[in-house]
Amino acid sequence: MAAERETQTSRLDRIEEKIDKLSDAMIALARAEERLIAIEKNHHADVERMNRFSRKLDAIEDQVSDGARTIGVITKLFWLVIGSAAVAAATEFLM
Repeated sequence: MAAERETQTSRLDRIEEKIDKLSDAMIALARAEERLIAIEKNHHADVERMNRFSRKLDAIEDQVSDGARTIGVITKLFWLVIGSAAVAAATEFLM
């Protein structure tokens, strides 16, 4: 009987050790899951931030395009005025 009781005690000890190991594994999995959730949240926040920057960059690109067109027109008008002044001066000088 004593040997049988010792065998059962030993068996219960092994079961308890296995349960403890399973408990530790479950805790480790829960921590890993929490880390993954935190990483996913950070990734989502980064994607949202990049989308905001992309929208701002698109708006800036539109403004730069409009400015480039305006400067192109101003440059053409400037050279037109300079050319007209040169022609007027040459006409006045030669006449």
